Amino acid sequence: MSKLAPVILFCYNRLIHLQKTIESLKKNKESIYTDIYIYCDGPRSNENRANLEEVRNYVRKIEGFKSIKYIFSDKNYGLSRSVIRGITEVLTEFNSVIVIEDDLVVSPYFLKYMNEGLKVFENDENVASIHGYCYPVNEKLPDNFFLRGADCWGWATWSRAWKNFEKDGIYLLNELKNKNLIKQFNMSGAYPFTKMLEDNVKGKNDSWAIRWHASCFLKNMLTLYPGISLVNNIGMDKSGTHSGLTNEFDQNVAVSPIKIGRIDVTENIFAREIIANFLRDKTSILNKLKRLINRIRIF
Repeated sequence: MSKLAPVILFCYNRLIHLQKTIESLKKNKESIYTDIYIYCDGPRSNENRANLEEVRNYVRKIEGFKSIKYIFSDKNYGLSRSVIRGITEVLTEFNSVIVIEDDLVVSPYFLKYMNEGLKVFENDENVASIHGYCYPVNEKLPDNFFLRGADCWGWATWSRAWKNFEKDGIYLLNELKNKNLIKQFNMSGAYPFTKMLEDNVKGKNDSWAIRWHASCFLKNMLTLYPGISLVNNIGMDKSGTHSGLTNEFDQNVAVSPIKIGRIDVTENIFAREIIANFLRDKTSILNKLKRLINRIRIF
């Protein structure tokens, strides 16, 4: 088997979620040939130490991979700094990486898809990443398709693409405005990506992902998606620092391989419109729910 990209896994204090993530990875036949780097962030307070120690004790005993390296932080970096630090460090040693967090359950064919995508599009400068999650839309999507920008729920990239990551949210926001890309960045108003970036600038969220998306979007780079999801996010249960409570994005993961072949490296407008409609509907439902909750609180 040809050399496979290493996996970087980021975790904090959610033992049960992490166990499910690891067990799903081990169901990939490629796992025994895969190096895994596990970054465990440090405690924010003494209250977190017991849960963190449970996670670290579990990490020390993990088996089933080619090699396992764990990096335990003494201080709390926070999600954004942890992810940026980890990806940057591992990409000094490898040409490509696969990135997941401790609340993602993956298909048994996730690693196969990631590695094949990395190989097929390795030399396409316009391709930013390979993504594993796909939205639970009702319409049938192409087996593989490209969307402009980047994403964050189980993905892979190359050192050549990660060099485009821009940490400065103010710069990204100004560039989007100066180039009249706000509407397009928000998928024609389907989802408030700009608001997420604005909140990041104001310190209201600690999202590396919105800056990664904006960085690639401004470079007109594309991300490959599977038509059937290879990832399910189980963290939308308020268990995480940055997670809310919703099942609107739950997915059943692929039970058979998704083949990757050469396709045109252009954004798939058909797939984009389907996903935009899904996001528009879900955003509307979630906003109505928030307004209802706020009204109930008043009374």
